[in-house]
Amino acid sequence: MSINQLFPDFEPRVFEVNGIQIAGHIGGSGSPLLLLHGHPQTHAIWHKLAPALMKSHTLVMTDLRGYGDSSKPQGDVDHSNYSKRVMAQDQVEVMNQLGFDRFDVLAHDRGARVAHRLAMDHADAVNKLIMLDIAPTLSMYEKTTEAFAKAYWHWFFLIQPSPLPERLIEADPAGYLRDVMGRRFAGLKPFDPLALAEYMRCVALPGAAHGMCEDYRAAAGIDLIHDREDIAAGKKLEMPTMVLWGADGVVNKCFKPLEEWQAICRNVIGETLPCGHYLPEEAPDMLLEKVATFLHQDS
Repeated sequence: MSINQLFPDFEPRVFEVNGIQIAGHIGGSGSPLLLLHGHPQTHAIWHKLAPALMKSHTLVMTDLRGYGDSSKPQGDVDHSNYSKRVMAQDQVEVMNQLGFDRFDVLAHDRGARVAHRLAMDHADAVNKLIMLDIAPTLSMYEKTTEAFAKAYWHWFFLIQPSPLPERLIEADPAGYLRDVMGRRFAGLKPFDPLALAEYMRCVALPGAAHGMCEDYRAAAGIDLIHDREDIAAGKKLEMPTMVLWGADGVVNKCFKPLEEWQAICRNVIGETLPCGHYLPEEAPDMLLEKVATFLHQDS
């Protein structure tokens, strides 16, 4: 199986940026839209939305550093080379290589955390921002409850010192993926077999376990420093922002996402969708309607 089967009308690309390689697919026409995936997935999550979105947007769908077919560098002592600041820089450089100095962003889960930092550090580059099924990282750590810790066990497993979590994931990568994704609200039913096979292929690649762990280690350390610096400086996201989350997901049950984003955004709207965590695959039609309306309306 090849990921190209999920994106027959798109061009596979590998970008040399920020000292690494970022893999992805490009296609469509119209205003540029960067799409970023979450854990433990790849840009394959967008296969249900891409055919419609490409009619009015040039889609740039990439694998984050540490995921999919993108580079998986060894983590630094302070995990800074997996900070969301560095991961955001990867994506800005991808867009710049394509000639896009201003673009919209649609991002899920870990990709939405990268998008948050991208929009904060490169405010002039982001026209509109859409983030799916997250609350801000800092608020989620500061307001962790027993219920959240039990449901998002992987947050606390993946940040353990190397090589413990890497060794356990590498012993059964497909089993790890099935546990992380299959234990959520909808189980594995929403996932197209080709997409699920792609996720399983990529989670088993050399360095994938380490890259995923470093993403989370950075989120529990250096990313929180950057977020606190923003708050201390009074910085907020200035661009029109929309946040959507699943009514049956952990984020909705354990946090108040819109209130949390209102604290750090000047102009944000948000609502729940009738699904769990994986909005692009559980509720693609409803998500597409929300995204199209938001992106096409005047700011």
